[in-house]
Amino acid sequence: MEKFLMRYLGYALAALLLGGCAGLKVPNTPRKTESFSVAEKSDKVSYVDKAALAEFEAEVEPVYRLGEGDHLNLQVWNRPELSGKHVLGPDGQVTIPLIGPQKLLAMTREEAAGNIKVKLNEFYTNPIVDLGVDQYQANRVTVLGRVLTPGILQFDKPPVLLDVLARAGSMPVLDKQATLTRAAVFRGREKIIWVDLKTLLNRGDLAYNIRLKPNDLVYIPDSSDTTVYVMGAVAKPGAYRLTPNMSYLDALAQAGGPTEDAETKEISLYRPGRDAVQKVPFASLLTDGKRVNYALEEGDIIYVPKRGLADVGYVMRQLLPGLSFMTFGATAAAARK
Repeated sequence: MEKFLMRYLGYALAALLLGGCAGLKVPNTPRKTESFSVAEKSDKVSYVDKAALAEFEAEVEPVYRLGEGDHLNLQVWNRPELSGKHVLGPDGQVTIPLIGPQKLLAMTREEAAGNIKVKLNEFYTNPIVDLGVDQYQANRVTVLGRVLTPGILQFDKPPVLLDVLARAGSMPVLDKQATLTRAAVFRGREKIIWVDLKTLLNRGDLAYNIRLKPNDLVYIPDSSDTTVYVMGAVAKPGAYRLTPNMSYLDALAQAGGPTEDAETKEISLYRPGRDAVQKVPFASLLTDGKRVNYALEEGDIIYVPKRGLADVGYVMRQLLPGLSFMTFGATAAAARK
């Protein structure tokens, strides 16, 4: 009898426990979209070839164009009242006696002198006009990363990469034993190129000493840095250091988020290491972020297109963790899937 009661009580207790468990509400856990691990660095990084370097450098105009802050010296022969020094303002204009404000931004010196002469022809017969530049300000290059003096550097002419490295003091500032292996050059919001610094500095191959355009941004990481890239219509496009558990939304936030003219329905995540692309509307990151807020891997590229583009595509060459060269805005079938 005693054994029967003990067995009965045991069954009853088990039934109560099972019934209680059936009534519990277990909180939903986010579905893990993919495992995350910081990618290991590889010694077999594929950098851009010399043909692509030459193509990238060919965009640099050999002729200087006037820019904001340039100190100009205007000389009108036998007209001292019109001659004098001027500084090209933020609006790209200078004010000249008699003819008033003149917009000279992005003109060559010859073009600017010709425009001034045309205006003076209304008052003088065949005036002789000469325009010189006493101080160049438009050749600005921004340098970020592991350099002694990061920031904006100014040059009298479009500098080559070695000029920038020398001026910025390109030495690792965190680990003195670290070596500089690569440099990224961002040109606007659509282009980036990686240059093999070891070949340039150790072997002296000047094909890698590319000439830079005004407003280029040079990013120099340590050899141990892992990086992701946010490009296109964001507030601060560029390279960002990959940290453990860094997510899609984290990277967008670091880049300042989409701009007002961004097409937020077409944000794309490229994973070059797997030749994969995933489109995620920005609204989904905010409303359904646990499902689509993917963990990032080294070399991932987030691209936010500008509103109004008829076809948002991408052309990428040799997209390995070294990230050789890429141009956004062309055509690729994968981007339209």
